[in-house]
Amino acid sequence: MSAFLPIAITLGDPAGIGPEIIAKAFRDAPEALRGCFVAGDVATLRRAAALVRGSGGVSLPVAEIGAARAAQDMPPRCVPVLQVVPRAAPVPLGRVSGAAGRIAGDCVVWAARAALRGEIGAMVTAPLHKEALAAVGEPYARFPGHTELLQAEAAAHLGRPVDQVPVRMMLANDELRTVLVSIHVPLRQAIESVTAGNILQTLRIVHESVGAALQIAPRIGVAGLNPHAGEGGLFGREEIEAIAPAIAQARAEGIDARGPFAPDTVFMRARSTPQRAGEFDVVVAMYHDQGLIPVKYLGVEQGVNVTLGLPFVRTSPDHGTAFDIAGTGRADAASLLAAVRMARQLAR
Repeated sequence: MSAFLPIAITLGDPAGIGPEIIAKAFRDAPEALRGCFVAGDVATLRRAAALVRGSGGVSLPVAEIGAARAAQDMPPRCVPVLQVVPRAAPVPLGRVSGAAGRIAGDCVVWAARAALRGEIGAMVTAPLHKEALAAVGEPYARFPGHTELLQAEAAAHLGRPVDQVPVRMMLANDELRTVLVSIHVPLRQAIESVTAGNILQTLRIVHESVGAALQIAPRIGVAGLNPHAGEGGLFGREEIEAIAPAIAQARAEGIDARGPFAPDTVFMRARSTPQRAGEFDVVVAMYHDQGLIPVKYLGVEQGVNVTLGLPFVRTSPDHGTAFDIAGTGRADAASLLAAVRMARQLAR
């Protein structure tokens, strides 16, 4: 990865707030967006730019570029867009549709393949809508979200089965980082995923990926699955039979993993503030909501989603498509900007 390669920002679902927050980011933080471009649709971005210009009063031109590298030469407060999907009239705002899902998915696939070819330094994905993606049918219906789609693209590029390219989702802000053992699966299936093998694989990915970002071996706190981390087997045996053995094996491999700790307190212990340094650099959570609720509670406007384990850098904002406010000018670009800054750090 190179910090000097351009960064692609994918359009997201064109019926949601993705295009709007992209336009706002280029309008309000031109220096942070230098060297970035939109992998998407020119007409959709021009609609978003007109909306943003109307609410902010600042002219925001949208320029179509012919190659990713052209983004490096664009002036401030100009949105460079590489047309990576067929041209069509912009889709209606605020509505779930297969047409919008296909545009969003195609933009992600284009950026992933460009990253795998080494043409871009990182990709930042604006939010897509899982129902719209499913409405497309094949090939997108098989992917619950970005993470699984990007994993499949990476596996195909590397010529490996998908299960041989393990990835994990990390959500991070300035105060807390958490990585999930399982992602977009029903809760019953998430509990079934709490195996020593899955947890050990997660700890290895965290050690390597977060360690590379921090330039130090990370201190990893591991949450239990059950209340009070099982209370010695009184409330469940997953901690004894799966989580603790995985931690022991990880420690034998030189990974600084500790736990399992009670899930209702481990995130507070890991939280780092100006008044108090956290005990851990990252927390491994057993399932999606267990890990994401604490980070999102601290403020979705600064949260960043990072996919660990991919052979390229991918970040995204910590929020969804917000169809209910799409087109109103109320969407906040702060999380997108945080995702761009995180992508730059990781791509170095």
